[in-house]
Amino acid sequence: MIESRLNYVMCPGAARAVPGGEDGVTQHRVGYWEWNQTGQVDHPHVIVCVHGLTRQGRDFDVLAQALSHHARVICPDIAGRGQSDWLADPMAYGVPQYAFDMLVLLTQVHAQYPIAQLDWVGTSMGGLIGMAVAGTPDLALPVPIRRLLLNDVGPRLEWSALQRIGTYVGQSPRFASVEEGAAWLRVQSADFGPHTDAQWLALSEPMLRPGPEGGFVLHYDPKIAVPMQGMTQEQVVQGEALLWNLYDAITAQTLVLRGAKSDLLTAQTVQEMAQRGPKAHSVTLECVGHAPTLVQPEQVALVKEFLFR
Repeated sequence: MIESRLNYVMCPGAARAVPGGEDGVTQHRVGYWEWNQTGQVDHPHVIVCVHGLTRQGRDFDVLAQALSHHARVICPDIAGRGQSDWLADPMAYGVPQYAFDMLVLLTQVHAQYPIAQLDWVGTSMGGLIGMAVAGTPDLALPVPIRRLLLNDVGPRLEWSALQRIGTYVGQSPRFASVEEGAAWLRVQSADFGPHTDAQWLALSEPMLRPGPEGGFVLHYDPKIAVPMQGMTQEQVVQGEALLWNLYDAITAQTLVLRGAKSDLLTAQTVQEMAQRGPKAHSVTLECVGHAPTLVQPEQVALVKEFLFR
């Protein structure tokens, strides 16, 4: 088993101090994990894997291991999560900032070794960022996105699911041990589907960091929840029109994975996604809600088949 390499890119937009950080900077640092088992340091095929709202790039360790035999795999920690800086303005925690950060990241990756083929795997929020990047005309990408995988997300987000997510985002509990934190996360993330204890611990360990007062805390800025606070159903409906405009502009070959028990992405929305824009193909995953973790062998095989067939 190879190890990933942690890299950083500086992006416009002020960071705020975290333990050990500095105030007053006008940029924020975004960390990203790079995997490459191709034997070619400048391999021209790059796959970007972007995580969900409260997660981080290490979610993709299993998938990246499998994909990195055939491509360079880039797994960023979106701002406010994991190894990336926390933003000074909590209202900047949103898809526009994240999409711009990914453009800066891809520009740096391309400058190091040119990208000839670019694919995107996005889980939940990571899929929304992918839609923004793939569906914005004339965006200065090194190359257009060739294949886009949307993992349990689409242009229509169910209001009841957003309300449910809002009940736990931004919580900052403290745990006596990593195991206690993993157990708490398992309850909060029951919809991710069944996992072995070893799989769940591997998914949970990067989500926890030593707390300033001892124990362990979640490895993200609690203020990522601020933009969701006070959000209304009317605002969600207005945002849906923008998301459909982005989706309709996508030219990448698109696959939607949907958890059969998902409350965020309905089967009806998936049907509509098959009829407009890139006319996405779809696969429904049984015994899973929002969102599949892409660590189970059959899920990894689906992703590989889509990207490499």
